[in-house]
Amino acid sequence: MTRHDLPAGMIRAASATGLHEGYMPGWANDFETEALPGALPQGMNSPQRCEYGLYGEQLSGTAFTANPPERTWTYRIRPSVKHSARYTRIDLPYWKSAPNVVPDATSLGQYRWDPLPHTDTPLTWLTGMRTMTTAGDVNTQVGMASHVYLVNTSMQDAYFFSADSELLVVPQEGRLRFCTELGIIDLEPKEIAIIPRGLVYRVEVLEGPCRGFVCENYGQKFELPGRGPIGANCMANPRDFKAPVAAFEDREVPSTVTVKWCGQFHETKIGQSPLDVVAWHGNYAPYKYDLRTYCPVGAILFDHPDPSIFTVLTAPSGVPGTANIDFVLFRERWMVAENTFRPPWYHKNIMSELMGNIYGQYDAKPQGFIPGGVSLHNMMLPHGPDRNAFEGASNAELKAEKLDNTMSFMFETRFPQHLTDFAGKEAPLQDDYIDCWESLEKKFDGTPGVK
Repeated sequence: MTRHDLPAGMIRAASATGLHEGYMPGWANDFETEALPGALPQGMNSPQRCEYGLYGEQLSGTAFTANPPERTWTYRIRPSVKHSARYTRIDLPYWKSAPNVVPDATSLGQYRWDPLPHTDTPLTWLTGMRTMTTAGDVNTQVGMASHVYLVNTSMQDAYFFSADSELLVVPQEGRLRFCTELGIIDLEPKEIAIIPRGLVYRVEVLEGPCRGFVCENYGQKFELPGRGPIGANCMANPRDFKAPVAAFEDREVPSTVTVKWCGQFHETKIGQSPLDVVAWHGNYAPYKYDLRTYCPVGAILFDHPDPSIFTVLTAPSGVPGTANIDFVLFRERWMVAENTFRPPWYHKNIMSELMGNIYGQYDAKPQGFIPGGVSLHNMMLPHGPDRNAFEGASNAELKAEKLDNTMSFMFETRFPQHLTDFAGKEAPLQDDYIDCWESLEKKFDGTPGVK
């Protein structure tokens, strides 16, 4: 990965390990990190006086009585109340929240879009967000939204946090830097980042233009899925998630902070950078994860398993075994099943599936689903391989075969996903996508035998 200097004036802690400069490994760990020696209190959370004249402050990501609680203690130059003044309502017209049911947008259907094209118009993380679908209700903290981002311009003395949701970021093109209150995350394609609800950050362009996908989770936090009989190994291993070490800015410049709250956007003006956390400890933090470290498991004798076997992260709902969101990854893997139709079979199910292609070719749709593209198969609507994929898989010589040069994903939710105006009217919809099944033939003629 290309090295980049830190933003001017930003001071970062030494790495906690010699292996991952700027990051600490582990999922849901209780981390501790300081950018200045002695800034982190030991043996207690809230001393009468903090070192360096810092202020102690807690950021809670769960209710106080949750088990286990998710919270982080920060030690900062100013308390957050100094980064929050009078708010003014602003409009980000392309960023939508549920409920957002558009009367003349038909969400009942099978849809696919070409990649959103880049533009010369300056677009930041906020102005470049394009919502494709919404589900649930942001006010009751249930459901999600799916977005595509187009970013070509860094945020300058501008910061953002969402009180509504955590964000799962999936880059497809270009490189971004997330300068957060708790440290710096550099992100490129084949990696993902999880940005917690309530965390303040600024997004910079390292290599642009940038395009990617965002799953906005209104509900319970993402967690690693239960592995059941799979046991302790494979899938996404906790050690491969990386949380940033402490980094802070001590800059007194006019700045803006934008807040997303109950689907509305408000802006406040302050006189300094809010990224002023000198030290922190806790288990509520941003992460990055390299998708190339995901170890898929699958059928090694016959049949094609459910896509749940490829779950990287899940956000539970209130119903056991039913996800508010599953983030599912289809990456390179070996196919070895005998006497088996190896691509995904035809199906309709209770989950709504939004897919994105990061790179390469998806095996169930050899044509049309290109990198940067998006497809949507809503709940209880049938879908599956097109004719070429069906015929090829039905007649192929079944030897061990590696699916190579492929990485796509799915934002899957229990709730119906409603199209936005942008998805229905402005995004490059493939009007002929539904025709991909038109040429499937009737093979049944009443006589026995394999046709």
